[in-house]
Amino acid sequence: MGMIRWEAAWPDRFVREIRYGAIGGAQPEVRAAPCGDRTIHCTLTFTLDRAVRQDDWQLSVEPAFAPTFHWAPHLAPTDRHVIDQHAFRSPALVVQDGTRTLILVPDLDLLAAKPPVRWYMDLDAPGNRLTLGMSASRPEEHVLFVREPGAVYPAGTVRIGFYLMTFEDEAVAADPWRPVLAFLWERWGSPRFRTGAPAAAPLHAYVRHAYDWAFKHWEGAVWQSFELDGRPVGACAFIVDATQSPNYPGPPDEREPRSIWNQAWFSSLRSAQGVYRYARRSGDAELRRRALLAKELALSAPQRDGLFPSVIATRMERVRLADGTEVNRSRGWEEAAWGHSNRNPLSPWTRGGTALEAPYHLLDMSWTALLMLRWHEELEHDDRLLAYVQSYAEALLALQDERGYFPAWLEPETMRPLPELSQSPETSMSVTFLLALHDAVPDPRYRAAALRAIDAVLADIVPIGRWEDFETYWSCCPYGAETLQGQQVARNGMFKQCNLSMFWTAESLHAAWLATGEPRYLAAGERCLDELLMTQASWQPPYIYVEALGGFGVMNADGEWNDARQSLFAELILRYGMALDRLEYIERGVAALRASFVMMYCPENEKTREQWEKAFPFFGEEDYGFMMENYGHDGRTGPDGLGMGRFTIFDWGNGAAAEAYLRIRDRLGEELERRYGITI
Repeated sequence: MGMIRWEAAWPDRFVREIRYGAIGGAQPEVRAAPCGDRTIHCTLTFTLDRAVRQDDWQLSVEPAFAPTFHWAPHLAPTDRHVIDQHAFRSPALVVQDGTRTLILVPDLDLLAAKPPVRWYMDLDAPGNRLTLGMSASRPEEHVLFVREPGAVYPAGTVRIGFYLMTFEDEAVAADPWRPVLAFLWERWGSPRFRTGAPAAAPLHAYVRHAYDWAFKHWEGAVWQSFELDGRPVGACAFIVDATQSPNYPGPPDEREPRSIWNQAWFSSLRSAQGVYRYARRSGDAELRRRALLAKELALSAPQRDGLFPSVIATRMERVRLADGTEVNRSRGWEEAAWGHSNRNPLSPWTRGGTALEAPYHLLDMSWTALLMLRWHEELEHDDRLLAYVQSYAEALLALQDERGYFPAWLEPETMRPLPELSQSPETSMSVTFLLALHDAVPDPRYRAAALRAIDAVLADIVPIGRWEDFETYWSCCPYGAETLQGQQVARNGMFKQCNLSMFWTAESLHAAWLATGEPRYLAAGERCLDELLMTQASWQPPYIYVEALGGFGVMNADGEWNDARQSLFAELILRYGMALDRLEYIERGVAALRASFVMMYCPENEKTREQWEKAFPFFGEEDYGFMMENYGHDGRTGPDGLGMGRFTIFDWGNGAAAEAYLRIRDRLGEELERRYGITI
């Protein structure tokens, strides 16, 4: 075991020791040099005269202090787990003791050179050790990574390296991600962004593809129109599968119950706002009609003392075809029923299921109410929207607890709050809604409740990173649902985290700053936004076979790249960039918006199109606009189409991306061009 010593660079106050192993008995040539005032760059070069089989190689950094704060991009809950390079979006290990901050960043130039063995990181909080290593690994569960035997280093040169950053600075103590993000973007992100990455055509071309796909080529599967109590309504189906393509050679099979959602992920009302904006600018009366039908559907959700459901679904049946094939079929909207999202603790999600009797979810209702307000204020005044959200607001105010939180779920029969996430950052969405309602209909109760709620989140959630929301435990990644709620993963000193709640909180803090002018809200919002941005890709890995820069992951126990949430995040990143006049944020926001269209199957996305056609050779022109919500979901990618999914969610994919572009162009386009020379 070798040691790196350079006391001038790593004073005793920060690093006790750095140890590294050999590869097949070969010791590395070690070079360390300053890289700025507070950063050291270190490389280890092995020269191997023969191929070496070695399951694991490690370099470990032991801080000279006992950290009280730990951060890593992924969980590694046991010694057999690692943070595989698949999770290296903005990779770093961060530890802090309140005054001192120590940060390790892998050398992405060396990783981009395609080393023969996969890289990983590890964070052992009880052992006070930060690790950079090389090993074969595989995804386990959904999605953690474990070491595997079998790594082989060929004869020749093997290099690995890292940057070590040390700070004793109050600003860094308050926001330890700021220097990491600035470093990553300046070194890797911005140079690539300024050459046009993520590579994209003019964004309006993708919008046209999205709407032609939904309302022409795939219309029979995507567009749903029907009557509720004699009232015409309509919207795009929640999800469609590749087997529903007009080019698919076999029978179509519906992946999940045919339904329409107005939920925190999948919001037909949000997508319809994009359709309305497009129709208003283009003069397309038919698209405007469809957008208005989606608004009517949202207003049709029956209120119960102000509260309302988020999902309308048809009943399904399993049908055996003449050739013996069994497929899922809807029984039609005549048998539709209202209900709620099945991503919840009472009826956890299972593919092919729905949850009409699920609990009421305040997050979904506050998001839909906020969208109703935005429609009323920005698209067309409709007093029904205002009346609907005011009725909901009265119910919401009555549910606020003594600390200021709003519960996550209400039991459907008694309407009593469930214990799960009863005091969580899901509260932040209701803050943003109440402050927006106060702007539209000044009422001191709305403002007071909102500020009391965000102050509770600031006191309890933000300092420790307890970013727990419905997606953290009750989606496709159930790890920890029974044991981790409110508890850190002991080995990593971190909570299981989802970046949606980081976004809601950063957004509500921005709204609180606008409402009060208090700098503390903007500063806290910047911290939340930076933690969110640590889940954004700041570079282009060679093992990600589509454009990646600017795209987002999801949580520290999942595998997605280029997730559809980036279209939701882009405007807020830009707004913080304008408020702080920070060009990095402006570039990151534009990159997120461009990345929102990267997964679309169309001729403009050459790399993505190639991957789609390897996964689905039957795809053709009628499928232009098809867009999976993310890439590498299961923690695996490959040049042969591995990592491409098989479905499109209009409201969490192509339709959502189109809405984001049209919204940002309308609301921020002129200012972005005037201040930063960026045309949306």
